[in-house]
Formats: sequence, structure tokens, C-alpha cells
Amino acid sequence: MGRQPTVAHVHQVEVKRQLGPADIAAVSALLEASSQHDGHPAFGEHQWLDLVHGGRSRLAEGASGFAGIMAFAGVSGRAPDGARPIAYAQVSHDGQSWAIEYTVDPAWRPSPEMAADLVGAALGVVGAEGGGRVHLWRSHPDTESDAVAAAVGLRAGRDLLQLRRPLPTGEPWSIAVRPFVPGRDEEEWLEVNNRAFGWHPEQGGWDLATLKGREELGWFDPGGFLLHEENGRLAGFCWTKVHDDPPVPLGEIYVIAVDPDFGGRGLGRELTLAGLDHLAGKGLTVGMLYVDATNTGARALYDKLGFTLDHIDRAYVGDVPGGQWPGAQ
Repeated sequence: MGRQPTVAHVHQVEVKRQLGPADIAAVSALLEASSQHDGHPAFGEHQWLDLVHGGRSRLAEGASGFAGIMAFAGVSGRAPDGARPIAYAQVSHDGQSWAIEYTVDPAWRPSPEMAADLVGAALGVVGAEGGGRVHLWRSHPDTESDAVAAAVGLRAGRDLLQLRRPLPTGEPWSIAVRPFVPGRDEEEWLEVNNRAFGWHPEQGGWDLATLKGREELGWFDPGGFLLHEENGRLAGFCWTKVHDDPPVPLGEIYVIAVDPDFGGRGLGRELTLAGLDHLAGKGLTVGMLYVDATNTGARALYDKLGFTLDHIDRAYVGDVPGGQWPGAQ
């Protein structure tokens, strides 16, 4: 077996505000290698969508709201054309705060110094665009994740729990549901979603373009997007998603909510069971969902329904002032 590369040989970090097709292909290959090695997706869905679109404007005119930061093996100068990045970080703005994720080629790990260089460059982008609240997301956080965050001045903040349970549930439910109808149900769904998630940093504040973007994805299935109506109003919904990727196909409760006007009546439990039964009917044997660690009400419901913790996704947080950030490239 050859000698492992070391981070000391890496001195090239490039920041790109737009990614071309070759960049996207190279980064996608890196993310796939990391995902296969780690046994879970290297990036979350929001960051992945920003990547495949090559970076999309999220801020006012004159600010990009997106950057891809690549590390290449070498000692000086720009990476040669066609060079494959050995690490990648991405920063994007959702209109309220900044999100950063990163990954390192498995062959170049452990590499907290390289990761800290990438995240430092991402924070430099945030500072250059006026600063703001930053969330550095890590799935399955470990001591290296803690070290990287500490090195760039971020602290552990929000924890998102991924919960799973076997399917089918065997639990009864009785509410009427129907599938979402594209082209008809968007406006009412957006109203209920944004009322229910006004407090939520990712799910609140969706617009029609955001929803239409999801409808265009390959996994979208209106038959698994269940709506419950009462007296002509949308009272709640359970939107499911199927993950066909190995090693275990998963059926996800992707988004679930009850309109605040219909709260306190047990509709959350009924909608969850409706969604899980839909997934079981597609032959899936494992159901999953995400919940904020601080959402005690939802966690209590999911505990009663037999969900258990699979892993944690953690956001390391900080407030970046406008201007140069220490450690930025």
C-alpha cells in the first residue's frame, strides 16, 4: 500500500462563485466517493440542489449568495485544467442565514487542517457579502467536526435528530387523505406550510419557486404527498419521500404539519401513521424522519410511535461580521 498523502502537501484553495459543468461533475464524483465511504450522503438536500444548479443568486443584486471552495493537491498556483478536487466546501444563503457543508476525499483523511482552511474560506465569503448568522452542518458529527468548528470560531448549536422505525406500524388511523395535485394545490399548501413553520429556519418562508423546484426532482411523487381537508380547508399534510439508495431503502416523512387552526386534536399522529402506511404499501420496511432536538412535543409523539435515534446532524453556529474573517483565504 502506498504512502498516504498528508495535508501539509495541500496549499491550493480556490473559491468559485459559479460552478460550470466540469466543476459540478468533479464535485459530484467527490461527494459520491465520500457518501459511499461514510455510508450516508455527504451533503444535505438544500446544498445538493444549489450545487447541481451551479450556484443560484439568493441575495440582492451585486451579491451571489453562493460559493464553492475546492482544495487541490499541489504547492502553488492554480490547479491545472481537469484536476479533481480532494476536498470541497459550499456556502449558500437562504434569505435569512448562511449554510456551509464540506467533505474531504476519504484518501486524504484525517484532515482537520484542510477542512478548517475550506471553512475559513467559506466564512471569508460570508464576511465579504456583509456577514450574518452561519450554520456549519455536519452529519454524524465527531471529535474532528468539533475541532474544525472550534478552529474557525464556531460553536455547537442546533441538533437535528434522524429517527427510524420498522414498517408497517400496525397502528390504526382514521382520517381521510388525498394526494396532492400539482398545478392546483400549491398556493394553499404554501399558506399552511408557512403558517405552521414560521419559526423554522429551513422549512418556513417557502415560495412557489421553491415548491416547484421540488416537484421537478426525480423522487417527487404526488401520490405520496397526502393532504387532509376539513370543511373545504387544508388542515394538515404528510409529504413522503422514498430513498432507494443502498444499503437500506428508506421511506421518509419529508415534511409534516398541521395548520395552527386545527392543532391540539391529534392530527399529527394520524398524518404520521397515514404517511408511514403509504410507505409500507410501497414495500419499504424502514421509515424515517428528522426532528429538531428541542422540539419536545414532536419527539414525544415519535417516541410513542416507536421511533428510535439513528444519528444526529449538527449545526455549528456563529455570527460573522462584514469584512475579512480570520483564517479566510
